[in-house]
Amino acid sequence: MSGNQESTRLAAQRLAADPRIAQAKALLTQAVRDHQLGLDQVRPPRPELVAGYAEKVAKFEGLRGGTLYFPYLSAGFGNGPYVELADGSVKLDMITGIGVHGMGHSNPDLVDVGIDAVLCDTVMQGNLQQNEPSVEMTELLVKLATETGSDLQHCVLTTSGAMANENALKIAFQKNSPAHRVFAFENCFCGRSIALSNMTDRPNYRVGLPVTTTVDYLPFYDHRDPAGSLQRTMAILEKQVARYPNQHAILWMELIAGEGGYYAGSREFFQTLARRARELKIAVVCDEVQTFSRTNRPYAFQYFELDSLVDIVTIGKITQVCATLFTSNYKPKPGLVSQTFTGNSASILAGLKIVRSLIEGGHFTQDAHSSKTMRLHDLFVGGIKAIEAKYPGSLQGPYGLGGMVGFTPFDGSAAVAKELTMKLYEAGLMGFIAGDAPSRVRFLMPLLVTEPRHITEACRLLEQVVAGMVAARQG
Repeated sequence: MSGNQESTRLAAQRLAADPRIAQAKALLTQAVRDHQLGLDQVRPPRPELVAGYAEKVAKFEGLRGGTLYFPYLSAGFGNGPYVELADGSVKLDMITGIGVHGMGHSNPDLVDVGIDAVLCDTVMQGNLQQNEPSVEMTELLVKLATETGSDLQHCVLTTSGAMANENALKIAFQKNSPAHRVFAFENCFCGRSIALSNMTDRPNYRVGLPVTTTVDYLPFYDHRDPAGSLQRTMAILEKQVARYPNQHAILWMELIAGEGGYYAGSREFFQTLARRARELKIAVVCDEVQTFSRTNRPYAFQYFELDSLVDIVTIGKITQVCATLFTSNYKPKPGLVSQTFTGNSASILAGLKIVRSLIEGGHFTQDAHSSKTMRLHDLFVGGIKAIEAKYPGSLQGPYGLGGMVGFTPFDGSAAVAKELTMKLYEAGLMGFIAGDAPSRVRFLMPLLVTEPRHITEACRLLEQVVAGMVAARQG
């Protein structure tokens, strides 16, 4: 490059191209890879660290005023789906912070973009100060959303799934004012703000909170009776519309029930509901904070062919930075959607890397059978079914969809689901609970680093725990 060309480059561009930065990245990346050697299998805690670790957990629980679900304190390092805890144990992480660690733990590619983030000046990007990666992220999310025909031309980034959902609520309520009621599915989970706790179908999540949102619950799709399920849901929707004419502003849909138990709906079910909502001028909102990237398409609304029917979509978790997408028809008035923080530079750059890696890695395909995500799902479900065949009555489907794998353990009671989850944790496999009556166990694979051998290992540990529980019940 000539001296004249060099002088016209921005200082930031010259810094990014400085060979010392590339050298530092290479050294750090190699150091990470060197120390990941050996972190490739489950191992128990180191005896000399157990007591001190328990003290740290107890101290943390006291400071936060509540117990942890797992006694989990990471050492801050891992390798793909394996994570090292501060007690020296190594867990096979198949819940990934409920879908957050899509590239696993200590991924060298994320170390690389983390260095870029350190050099980005603005640590927290927001309403007044944003960097170019914010443009890249919103452009990528809109491009993926519109490539199959939706009109989701706009995207606002934010710091959490709850805030993405809050923005969706505000946008829909403002557009459809004075309508103020919401349709949502039974057993839904929307988030933990005051408004979203009101919408979430968990009474214990809103104890002592004021009522801020009026919700009419609709039965979710029942895979055992597709036609009857749709008929019942539509009948209740029509009854509520007649009871409260012109008062419903939103149809809020989780297309694969997340906290509700990893049940998937059907195209006909969602399309019929959404078409009727459109006729009634009710906003069709898809909450994809957990489901983004978990099918063979970037968005689950694309898998269910709702492109022409969706008005607002929210995403998060695996994308690191969260977002609300909306059509031009639902473009908010100035001042409604604005935040000091919309995401930190590391999250935005990591999100770009993760989404691009999903695209390049064969996770998003027109044909579901050729999607890496769907193939991983089939392999995992095959392992679960093999355990059920060996121990009848131990694990029952439905088994989720795509990157969301779930099952009902034994009698489906909350106590048994928790017992299995905790025993899995002790054995070195991390999953989590979901659903209610029945309670279920779920896995959210780190899609970009999960290989067949990891699923084989997960199923081996699951069978080991199930066998122990079966033996205990027979004894």
